[in-house]
Amino acid sequence: MAYQGFAQEYLGMPAVTRAYTTACVLTTAAVQLEFITPFQLYFNPDLIFRKFQIWRLITNFLFFGPLGFSFFFNMIFLYPLSQYRYCRMLEEGSFRGRTADFVFMFLFGGFLMTLFGLFASLFFLGQAFTIMLVYVWSRRNPYIRMNFFGLLNFQAPFLPWVLMGFSLLLGNSIIIDLLGIAVGHIYYFLEDVFPNQPGGKKLLLTPGFLKMVFDTPEEDPNYNPLPEDQPENQPGDQDQNQQQRPQ
Repeated sequence: MAYQGFAQEYLGMPAVTRAYTTACVLTTAAVQLEFITPFQLYFNPDLIFRKFQIWRLITNFLFFGPLGFSFFFNMIFLYPLSQYRYCRMLEEGSFRGRTADFVFMFLFGGFLMTLFGLFASLFFLGQAFTIMLVYVWSRRNPYIRMNFFGLLNFQAPFLPWVLMGFSLLLGNSIIIDLLGIAVGHIYYFLEDVFPNQPGGKKLLLTPGFLKMVFDTPEEDPNYNPLPEDQPENQPGDQDQNQQQRPQ
């Protein structure tokens, strides 16, 4: 029963959230089982551009450290066991029916973080990526009241800063958190704020090929099916109509 419940919950995740969460868990499990090491995953511009180890552009977003408190803390805020959290709520909320736009946000955020990583000694950017997701969700849901471990009550837009403060209390560097907040704010400003300003326009345009791959094609409202293709002209309907005619 527990397995069936877990499988149902897992399959109930939206596609992008399920794919990213699965990739993070499998990557961490592979390190824990010593199939691979973190040295094969971390962000290293020299190895990427000179040795063509292109996978590092992706794997540095998937590893949150060995199994332990840090890993589960990050995964809780990416996708917890409860039904409504940040990555999933974004995909099911403001990005509902817009999977291509959601994927484009992933690519845009990852690109900016990678650019910053070129000039800073940052080896893993998964935590920054998580904070970016939290920031975008929090700004799009400003009136939701949050409770942090039963200790603090605050409005949703303060959540990224609370997480950063908690990270600081744990003795971690807040550079990663600040990077996630900065990238999240850039996306939020360009996507939600600037287009609504006088003279503003939408600058972040999802490429057409992403829409072709991830979004269901919209039906043409001007399309008229042939008479034989119309539902009312199907053979089964005709037989039913004949049966309903008075004798």
